[in-house]
Amino acid sequence: MKSKQDTIFSSKTLSYFLQLAETMSYTQAAQILGITQPALTQQIKKLERTVGAPLFYSIGKKLHLSDAGYTMLEATHKIYETLNKATDEIQQTTSATQGEISIGILASIESSVFASFITDYYEQNTGIKLTLHSLTRKEIWERLESDTIDLAVTYLPDESIKNWKPYESKRIVTEDLLFIHGNENLSKRKRIRLKDTLTHNWVTYPPQYYLNDIIREAYKNALLDKPTSVAHFATPAQLFAFAKKTQTYTALPTSFVAAHNNGQMATALFEPEIKFDLAFVFRKGKNQIPRIANFLKTFDTYLAKKDYIMRLKEIKAD
Repeated sequence: MKSKQDTIFSSKTLSYFLQLAETMSYTQAAQILGITQPALTQQIKKLERTVGAPLFYSIGKKLHLSDAGYTMLEATHKIYETLNKATDEIQQTTSATQGEISIGILASIESSVFASFITDYYEQNTGIKLTLHSLTRKEIWERLESDTIDLAVTYLPDESIKNWKPYESKRIVTEDLLFIHGNENLSKRKRIRLKDTLTHNWVTYPPQYYLNDIIREAYKNALLDKPTSVAHFATPAQLFAFAKKTQTYTALPTSFVAAHNNGQMATALFEPEIKFDLAFVFRKGKNQIPRIANFLKTFDTYLAKKDYIMRLKEIKAD
């Protein structure tokens, strides 16, 4: 039977504390955690009652960690480090072809190549149980933090992550963001200036999605207003279908275009180019676990055989 302290020091409560300690804002932390601000405040107050001291204090509108808060933060990091180290040490003694691998893929990524690879991988490694999760950016980092996924497939660089110390990344490919349109007047252009893409409505990823942030930042750096979006969708397939049907503009990664466009919509590179990395992200040392190391090595071989990288380069040259 769980005691009251077991509940207070649950993984969820500690993750709430860590998020507040990172953002130093109840409003921002609650938004990232997907809970209400009163619910977060209640959990922090319960934690403070349990330890017997305030963990935070305010000066004006600015939040600070108290001495007790710093002690709690250090202890919480040590708890996670100890548990993750123990898990990794146990797993490093296991077989490369036995066990479970849990993978989180950012929902806005074209996942067909990963789904295809996982099918092939299972056929050669039937002792491995593979689980694929489609996740938001917030969910990916939460699950990496709690060590409930082994690998994440996401876009980098990700400015929303301030503490990279516990993580490593392995680049899969550098992608270009392509301008997608059905405008005949622009169809012969291989490159297009940002200002020339503002003549028509867009369909985009939802606010706070990585690629939406990338697009917004590119236009901001060019001293331009961001595109006017008439609809938001979470997946590239949904964006593509809407743009094709309504003749709105959009922007999609080369990986999606390579897999699905087949000349249905005109494409062009942005000028200046908008680039980002598609990468595996994992906790430090996770790639030393035999089954994870074997998975990553086999994936590299798979991409080479499928000429995946070459196909992305061809899309740029078309």
